[in-house]
Amino acid sequence: MSTIEEIKARINIVDLISESVKLRRTGKNYIGFCPFHANTRTPAFVVFPDSGTWRCFGECNEGGDIFRFLMKKEGWDFSEALRYLANKAGVTLEPFTPKKKEENAYAERLSSILEEALIFYRHHLTQTEKGKEALAYLIEKRKLSPKAIETFELGYAPESWEDCLTFFRKKGYNEKELIDCGLITQRSEQDGYYDRFRKRIIFPIRNANQRLCGFGARAISNEDIPKYLNSPQTLIFDKGALLYGLDKARKAIRAADQAIIVEGYFDVIGLYQAGFQNAVSPMGTALTPVQMRLLKRYTRRIILALDADSAGEKATLKGLQVARDTMNHAEDFIFDPRGLIHSEARLDADMRVCTLPSG
Repeated sequence: MSTIEEIKARINIVDLISESVKLRRTGKNYIGFCPFHANTRTPAFVVFPDSGTWRCFGECNEGGDIFRFLMKKEGWDFSEALRYLANKAGVTLEPFTPKKKEENAYAERLSSILEEALIFYRHHLTQTEKGKEALAYLIEKRKLSPKAIETFELGYAPESWEDCLTFFRKKGYNEKELIDCGLITQRSEQDGYYDRFRKRIIFPIRNANQRLCGFGARAISNEDIPKYLNSPQTLIFDKGALLYGLDKARKAIRAADQAIIVEGYFDVIGLYQAGFQNAVSPMGTALTPVQMRLLKRYTRRIILALDADSAGEKATLKGLQVARDTMNHAEDFIFDPRGLIHSEARLDADMRVCTLPSG
């Protein structure tokens, strides 16, 4: 993700423009009076949260993103707007050096390798004898429809130590590239490599912009340890900064103005299949402030629907604390039982917990 994309992901355009323009919601968008020309009687200024853009359909006919809004409003150039928004978003600006340019190009290459790996895993799930057991597991035990399996691009890593490695070697890729995108692991003896994912269901993990960043993998047998395995931290995969399913859920989240946070991959797919397409998952780990900021871009109405066990309860409490730390707060004046006035911080979000029956 580029610096500009990261800033846009962290800053909600409605929040930013609302600091100087009074907006009201109309459907999925927000309207108000354009701040760039006077003597207007009709609210012709529209903010489109889904695309992160704004436009005046009145006299000035201007439009753009958060950068363009600040540049026009404050009279700044792009670098001034960039510095202000980076500071507001908590993003550190780094000079765009030749090294940075090379790093961005390498990140694109790693992502393209993962796309080829996805084709490899998809083929093994749907077209090979080895994948029949995995496909039966998904359909019969997990009750997933062929359409859901296709929509979420599920795959299968065969029970082999070097099938994936051999596949990419034949395509001309080297071991360093495969390690850097998390597909293979170096043996402890330093004299060889092996596939990271073996005999596992493969879940592609994309960011909100559809870019393939890594994989999650679930063992078919409960006896295999660990049950879940993810791509390691790489140049393009940061588990704490991604939400599984957000690439498919973001439009539904906007439409419903509500996001459901569940625990794992199958929870997201199961809800999607049942008609609840606004579900995302932190992939079995505690919610992070970065993930909460990602959701904040799409909605402030969030339901925590985590597992009904002690681990799920702890994750729920942790999620509520992260929300308190991440979402904006407003000060309200209230009366206490003795009739005295004091101020109380209220979370600028609608957080709810879905209590599930045991089992």
